[in-house]
Amino acid sequence: MKVTFPHMGNLWIALKALFEKLGHEVIPPPPVTRNTIELGVRYAPEFACLPLKVNVGNFIEGLEKGAETVVMLGGSGPCRFGYYAQVEREILKDLGYSFNIIVVDPPMGDWQRFLQDLQPLGNGCGWREVWDALTLAWEKIKALDQIHRTLLKVQFYNPRVTWKCYDHAVKAINGVDDKKLLQRATSEGIRKLALFSENQNGTFAPLKIVIVGEVFMMWEPYVNLDLEKALGGMGVEVIRSAYLSDWICDNVLFNPRHMLRRIKFKKAAKPYLNCFIGGHGWESVGESVLYARKKIDGIIHVLPFTCMPEIVAQSILPAVSRDYHLPVLTLSLDEHSAQAGFLTRIEAFVDLIRERKQITA
Repeated sequence: MKVTFPHMGNLWIALKALFEKLGHEVIPPPPVTRNTIELGVRYAPEFACLPLKVNVGNFIEGLEKGAETVVMLGGSGPCRFGYYAQVEREILKDLGYSFNIIVVDPPMGDWQRFLQDLQPLGNGCGWREVWDALTLAWEKIKALDQIHRTLLKVQFYNPRVTWKCYDHAVKAINGVDDKKLLQRATSEGIRKLALFSENQNGTFAPLKIVIVGEVFMMWEPYVNLDLEKALGGMGVEVIRSAYLSDWICDNVLFNPRHMLRRIKFKKAAKPYLNCFIGGHGWESVGESVLYARKKIDGIIHVLPFTCMPEIVAQSILPAVSRDYHLPVLTLSLDEHSAQAGFLTRIEAFVDLIRERKQITA
């Protein structure tokens, strides 16, 4: 089976490892580019959100390279993400592509259905082989998240070199299929990045800005116009509110520690929002409150234009900003968003926070 899937940040590395271990021929979509977005914009509905358009572009690029099967996540609740796979399938069929699509919905307690969704991807492998493939993919996801967390803590010291070290570590993780080698590559990548902070002797105290919002927009640097890298170049320590491993622990593994985290953000959001509104709108509000209590310097809320759950969160966050005296910037992005105007808004927001800190110091 020739398999392709969404790119979405570093997700493709874990999926590539998983499917190759299961004996599939993997055709990962190329990194997201302007061409990817133009393909999606050309064929997707005009007012569909940007992630759907990027997915369509990803799948066209994968199918053009010879893929026969598309693997796509499903969803539930008010967010339109639950319909992505069906809409994308109809678009691609209308374009004349011949392919199969496998939609994997989060288990939501129904493990029998979840395993049935995964069965076609098993490729006749035994349970031991499937387990080895799943655990390798999971270890890669955790490794990539650890490397990224470390990067965001040190990138402001030397953005160009730290990102070069990070890219090297990501390539090393992508290139290994053995767990011991993976652990070694991860430890080496973290060690090299950590050296940047060790050499500073605490001489620089950066601003701390948290990014909340829709996860695709947080995880895919091309669609958020390299927001994290831009902030690092302005001397900011970036805190990403959610990683892929968090999403899996919340929606697939039901990790007790993460379940406690969900209880905390729901409780924090309660004065402002007390129900599930689909997507990650509830998380955007709750995480903003929790981080506001930790005395961070600012919050950037990133969302795709027309995203319904995040629009609800956007309407609530000014109240959080007022109650906690915390600057909040919302960035609603689509295929028309331009780097120049985007950077101007980010620079103005960071300058505002610096001036505010100087006044209150």
